[in-house]
Amino acid sequence: MSYTHTVVLPLAHDEAVEQTRAALAAQGFGILSEIDVRATFETKLGVEAAQELGDYLILGACNPQLASRALAAEPGLGALLPCNVVVRRAKDATETTIEAIDPQTMVQLTNTQAVREVADDADTRLKAALKALTAI
Repeated sequence: MSYTHTVVLPLAHDEAVEQTRAALAAQGFGILSEIDVRATFETKLGVEAAQELGDYLILGACNPQLASRALAAEPGLGALLPCNVVVRRAKDATETTIEAIDPQTMVQLTNTQAVREVADDADTRLKAALKALTAI
């Protein structure tokens, strides 16, 4: 099973980030965290490592209603939240890749009906956000 849903867009990294934020917001997701992996590599590993990686941003997306339902069903699921969405563009690439976690991963770990329902809803919303991006 693949653990992400992926789209590849002919957009610059910054534009892809902006469009991804908008598409997620349209599906009820806010961004709780943002990890600039390239900047971390540059700080910790040096400029060459950062350049080799390219642009790489992890957005911690959260839909509060879905998170509330998930945590009510399984309080330990907080270790799997928020839903990570990666916006990355390899060095010298002409396209940007957006990857969203497949929420069905949570179902494999818990196998409860309540979590399955939340994961199905989250999956539908994340796929809709990615589909909206492909219409740009």
